[in-house]
Amino acid sequence: MESQEETTMQPRTARLVLVTSDGTVVGSLPPLPVDVPWWQEVESVVRAARERDGIDVTILRLLEAARNRAPGGEVTYLAEIAAPVPAEAWAGKIEPHPLRQAYAEPGGPAADLDWAVRVLAGHGLTPTAKPIQIRTWNLSSVWRIPIGGQSAWLKVVPPFLAHEGCIITALVGFSVPRLYGYDANGRVLIVEIPGDDMYEAALPQLIGMVTLLVEIQAAWIDRVEELGAMGLPDWRGLSLASEIAEIVRRRSEDLSEDERETLWRFVRRLPALFTEVYACGLPDTLVHGDCHPGNFRGTEQGLTLLDWGDSGIGHPLLDQSAFLDAVPPEYVETIKEHWNREWQARVPGSDPGRAADLLAPIAMARRAVIYQRFLDNIEPSERIYHRDDPAGWLRDTAELLKKSG
Repeated sequence: MESQEETTMQPRTARLVLVTSDGTVVGSLPPLPVDVPWWQEVESVVRAARERDGIDVTILRLLEAARNRAPGGEVTYLAEIAAPVPAEAWAGKIEPHPLRQAYAEPGGPAADLDWAVRVLAGHGLTPTAKPIQIRTWNLSSVWRIPIGGQSAWLKVVPPFLAHEGCIITALVGFSVPRLYGYDANGRVLIVEIPGDDMYEAALPQLIGMVTLLVEIQAAWIDRVEELGAMGLPDWRGLSLASEIAEIVRRRSEDLSEDERETLWRFVRRLPALFTEVYACGLPDTLVHGDCHPGNFRGTEQGLTLLDWGDSGIGHPLLDQSAFLDAVPPEYVETIKEHWNREWQARVPGSDPGRAADLLAPIAMARRAVIYQRFLDNIEPSERIYHRDDPAGWLRDTAELLKKSG
């Protein structure tokens, strides 16, 4: 779940602090120019170190950044190497932290890759080239493992997203990723998905995405106890209302007086508002949690809905707001009308349009809850990715409430 607001795109340079697998600090390398500005995308950093310095590195985590938010600017990473190499002295210190992920520690990525190799072996498969590190940050570590003409994709996530493998397995038969395997440590090994990421999807594809989402959600109505047993967070009425009230309290000092007053009026109305929402006839079910076109991968033959780590339990139309924010404005009304028809066909007599309108500020405030959850569960050096997001989503919620009266 990434918040990539419009911003002046600046080039990135990466400074690498090198450690060996036992955690010994070797030193640092001069900054490397990198052709991808987003801090969590590290394939280009690994490639730049190989091309300029002739060394293979594994990026472990972000140490510091010159800018106060992504993308671009000078970024310092901790990088693991197999053996010491000539490097500049580095005056910093590597301190332990209880919230640090295993994949952000020396030896952690190697352990994840060893697990993936064992899982592949169980399917009679063997890597045919060296794994390629794609991404690492506080929400995931992603590797591509070549196996002949295709690849397996290793994704490792923190504990608060670790239900992803379980829910994907429970969704077998729907258009979701296929897994070679998963474990309780947040690892999933994904069968390669053909096609392209659908950030720039045309209207017919966007309509298909809505149909796919509703099909999945309708199948999980009356099965929320199963979802809870998998560890999915609870965003049902009173539970989500309580979390929204808590995030407004915690972030109050980041808001203007007018925003605070607007949001506290909203919080006081939430129990009655949820009563109105559920009176529209749609029950709680599986919520994807980050459903936007970029989380679909597709071909002419079909779509696959990715990234289930953000999923939870709640009203199905909590997913609509974020999806509509990511599509061209001229498509919004057509997509909403299709969404309504899809749910009315499955729950006759329901009023999904009214439910979605009532839920719009709730869905926006839920995003503040989600980003605060990230901040509460990641180590300080990586909080820069999400530091301003909870207050930002609350401001957006206040603005929406004022516009809607």
